[in-house]
Formats: sequence, structure tokens, C-alpha cells
Amino acid sequence: MRVIAGTARSLPLKTPAGMDVRPTTDRIKETLFNILQPEIPGSIFVDLFSGSGSIGIEAISRGADKAYFVESSPAAAKCIADNLQFTRMTDQAVLLKQDVSAGLYSIREKHVDIVFMDPPYGRELEKQALDILRNMPYLSSETLIVVEAELYTDFSYLPEMGYELVKEKKYKTNKHLFIRMEEEIE
Repeated sequence: MRVIAGTARSLPLKTPAGMDVRPTTDRIKETLFNILQPEIPGSIFVDLFSGSGSIGIEAISRGADKAYFVESSPAAAKCIADNLQFTRMTDQAVLLKQDVSAGLYSIREKHVDIVFMDPPYGRELEKQALDILRNMPYLSSETLIVVEAELYTDFSYLPEMGYELVKEKKYKTNKHLFIRMEEEIE
């Protein structure tokens, strides 16, 4: 696995050992960032369930001002820290070694531009995270939320939570959903 583009282009990244982490393949990561690229420069990026940190590192490499990495696994958090040091991105990164529920409350920003999450499949962790996120003061209808999920994961609950599905990109076994909060009508 490597950084695809930007200031850290082609640098190899470590991945934590074990089956709990499913690194996003370079091809899918490249497709994802081709879609996200207009929103990346100058952004505040949040990488939930970070694993190796490759998504947040890619965002910094492509021009994000800052990235938060939220990861509860000690082995994965160490891997993220090593990758940030290797890519010389520690000054632009905040590593929160806690579960996503606690991590979302630890983010200290007025506004977050992009939230990416790739939770373990089949446990509805994305639903829990979206439920917490919708009440965070740094989230607005301008924030883009990207969820990586198994291909057949049901997201029919999004409108009930106040979210709007903007785009969906399907791959062989998984998909990316691009979501925004619905604008409040006053």
C-alpha cells in the first residue's frame, strides 16, 4: 500500500497485522480521491476507524490542512503514528487513540469539511457514528461524509437521521456513499 498522489506520492505505508483491518485498495482509493479532490485542498479531514491511516494521509498529501485519525486498536494506532512520522505529516495530524464514539467528541474544530469512515462490516458501526455525528457542532450541510461499506449494506435510514445521499459509487464487493446533512429550513 502506498500514497497515491501529492507531497508524499509513492511512499509506502505500513498496515497493521491481522484480519480486522481491510486496507482500501490503491485502485479504490484512487477512484475515491478523484471524486474528493475538489474538496481536499485546505480542508479539515476526519478519518474514522482509521486502520493504517492511509486515507487521512492521502488527504494531507493532496492538500488537506489537517487530518484527525480516530482508531481504538493500539496496534493500528501505532501503525498510524509510524506512517505519519515516515511521511513527515505529524504536524498536520491529530491521532485520537479511542473508539469512534469518544473520538467524535474529542474533535476541536469550528467546522469539519470531510468525514471518512470505513468501519468493520456487519456491525452497524456506521449507523452509530452517523447518529452521533449529526449532533456535532462542527458538522453542517457543507460537510461531506463518505462511508465505505459492504455492497448490500442498507442505508434507508439516512433521511430519518437528517442525511441526504448525494452520490453512491459501487465496486465489486463494497461501495462508497457520499452523504450530506439536509439543510435546515427556517
